[in-house]
Amino acid sequence: MEKKFKYCRESRVMRTSRVFPNDVNNHNTLFGGRLMSDIDQVASISAAKHSRRDCVTASTDSVDFLNPIRPTDSVYFESYVTWTGTSSMEVFVKVISENLKTGERKVSATALLTFVALDENNRPSPVPQVIPETVEETKLHETAPERARIRTDRKKESKALATFISMNDPWDYRLEHMENYF
Repeated sequence: MEKKFKYCRESRVMRTSRVFPNDVNNHNTLFGGRLMSDIDQVASISAAKHSRRDCVTASTDSVDFLNPIRPTDSVYFESYVTWTGTSSMEVFVKVISENLKTGERKVSATALLTFVALDENNRPSPVPQVIPETVEETKLHETAPERARIRTDRKKESKALATFISMNDPWDYRLEHMENYF
């Protein structure tokens, strides 16, 4: 029998990595796309641990880059499920950089992502509710319903905007509108 509730800690994922020369941009800081990929990876593991199902990323709600990460740093990722809907899970990721020579640590980024658990037919599947324990978990859990409302509104806006987005190649667009000039 599947659990109806799980603690945030049951979905916790921790990972530490180094910054190598091929991971940095022209400012000699960690490339943002690389960081976002790592964030999605650890968050997806948290979602799978919580639901014990295949999961898909439904949205990356926010990624806030707070401090640069340099080649002299290690990068620590920590993620866990903070809140659940029926089949959706909000996952929080914090990124902490540590200067390997001085030991100075900084919160370098935070992120919130939403995942949906899938059943064997790739349909949304119910997930357990989540129970926070720490001050950080409780704060994120208590503020999640408002973020969920904002996500819902943003998705409606995105769908409305998508109806105006052209899928034509640029040369098709020019030809389409040429009749206005003749």
